[in-house]
Amino acid sequence: MESNAALHKQEFKAGHQLGLDHKKLGMWLFLSSEVMFFGGLISAFLHFKINTPSPAESALLDVALIGVNTFILLTSSFTVVLGLAAIQRGNSRALAGYLGLTILLGAVFLTGQVYEFKMLYQEGMTLQSSVYGSSFYTLTGFHGLHVLIGVVWAVFVLVNALRGRYAENEHGGVEIFGLYWHFVDIVWIVLFTIIYLV
Repeated sequence: MESNAALHKQEFKAGHQLGLDHKKLGMWLFLSSEVMFFGGLISAFLHFKINTPSPAESALLDVALIGVNTFILLTSSFTVVLGLAAIQRGNSRALAGYLGLTILLGAVFLTGQVYEFKMLYQEGMTLQSSVYGSSFYTLTGFHGLHVLIGVVWAVFVLVNALRGRYAENEHGGVEIFGLYWHFVDIVWIVLFTIIYLV
């Protein structure tokens, strides 16, 4: 028993000596599974868009509104970068400020998405109206859920920042959150392109 525990401890130390952060590695593995998840949804959407097109419903999409919403989400990625840079300099107050901006921008993005869904429903594009409608709401809805999870996570990171739990050499929690948030933003760039621009 003791020899197994000692071996595990040696492997753990070896991982750190090689520069492997186990939490960060875990996040990269999780994001890899998310790539497959969204890859499946995107493939299904493209299949239905090509084989069962619905020009009347796709014409209802407000590209200008969602373009602004996209800019808001991309700006939130920039505030995460600024927050991480701030704590790497030891400035926890600036980190808290940038996290607050990230939360605000994420909430504004979600508000814009809810507004879009409401307008589309009023125009007759629903989950049941067509295959295009159901695949559109499934794809964008799951992305919105990921943004919501990110906003809640950002609140927890902000609370930890306000409690002084991050420092110049101790900011892994911020970095791991940033990986997730940037992934969500990258997915949205893909979605915006294939749904609204193509």
